[in-house]
Amino acid sequence: MKAKKKNVIAIILGGGQGSRLYPLTETRSKPAVPIGGKYRLVDIPISNCMNSDIYRMFVLTQFNSASLNAHIKNTYNFSVFSHAFVDILAAEQTPDNPTWFQGTADAVRQCMPHFLNHDFDYALILSGDQLYQMDFNEMLEAHINNEADISIATLPVNAKDAPEFGILKTNSESFIESFIEKPAKELLPEWESDVSDQMKSEGKHYLASMGIYIFNRKLLIDIMSNQETKDFGKEIIPQAVGHKKILSYQYEGYWTDIGNIDSFFEANIGLTEDLPKFNLFDNENKIYTRPRLLPPSKFQKTIVDKSLISEGCILNAKEINRSVIGIRSRIGDGTIIQNSYVMGNDLYQNIDDMNEDIVNKRNLIGIGERCFINNALVDKNCRIGNDVYINGGAHLGDFSNELYAIKDGIVVIKKGAVIPDNYIIK
Repeated sequence: MKAKKKNVIAIILGGGQGSRLYPLTETRSKPAVPIGGKYRLVDIPISNCMNSDIYRMFVLTQFNSASLNAHIKNTYNFSVFSHAFVDILAAEQTPDNPTWFQGTADAVRQCMPHFLNHDFDYALILSGDQLYQMDFNEMLEAHINNEADISIATLPVNAKDAPEFGILKTNSESFIESFIEKPAKELLPEWESDVSDQMKSEGKHYLASMGIYIFNRKLLIDIMSNQETKDFGKEIIPQAVGHKKILSYQYEGYWTDIGNIDSFFEANIGLTEDLPKFNLFDNENKIYTRPRLLPPSKFQKTIVDKSLISEGCILNAKEINRSVIGIRSRIGDGTIIQNSYVMGNDLYQNIDDMNEDIVNKRNLIGIGERCFINNALVDKNCRIGNDVYINGGAHLGDFSNELYAIKDGIVVIKKGAVIPDNYIIK
């Protein structure tokens, strides 16, 4: 039995302030952070929904939502004759809800009047900061066929990673019998679940919650009537175990939680591999984003190896290696970029603006000449001068000032930062 798309709504949780992704979230919400050179994080769950024939989506957010609003407005325009939509629901104070969102469940609770304006049998609840490709129809079919009250997407993990997740234990029918949040390593032997032979061979004996849920409409309404519960993972799911039929839907594909700078950096650089775990070149699982009508990228004497180059770039760099270069990037002569993500620019400078900057000895938008940039994230619209040397790595301690931050050895040049000639970070 296949779940009918008209019976499902998707609720995408935009997350809180995104402090672990700072400074990328200093001026934008977490779902609006650019990824892969031309996409935004929110494009991932929305694309998974569209590829699963789910076309009614809500994105819940409360911090720095202006750029997210603009992206969604300019990207997801459906036919006026269809029922498809992507709506942003920002936290709003009302007589019944005088506070901001207090957690994932509280965000859903506060927005319930908007959801209940629509006819649906199932609510698919997703995170806005994960990288994966998944057919939600298969999960919906399993939910319906097993007559579950709640379904949770679960990922087999090894003993090293298990303490970072909520771990579930299932019975022989894949229903969840118990749940523990971030278990200590000494407790893990008691928490093994039945997984496939392939997962066993990789040492992945534990089932971690992926933060992807399906709720039946009536149950969601009942649960949301309890004003005390604020979070799905910490309260609602543990409290439902043993009282409701909670199905574990095992997923064995690529999935990563982009919760901090290190995981964000690795996810982007991982796209440059010969066979990346996250496949942007999949006809069946397209990633949708804003069509910008940009010109092709232009190169001059640049050696490019294992890199992604987005549209509209003007590249005179000497070498680009294992890097992601975002839209409208401009990189000057003799510059070397390696193991880095350059997010690009929102606009081009015209010739008059460039000449004016040169006359006034201001840096042009982009990266100058003879620079060396390694292990770095360069946010949008930066003006990096000539002969700048940036060498991130484990030898650098955490640090932050008005121009850049260092987290886990990764140098993050802040959005719109102006880095003067001969600046050194090493």
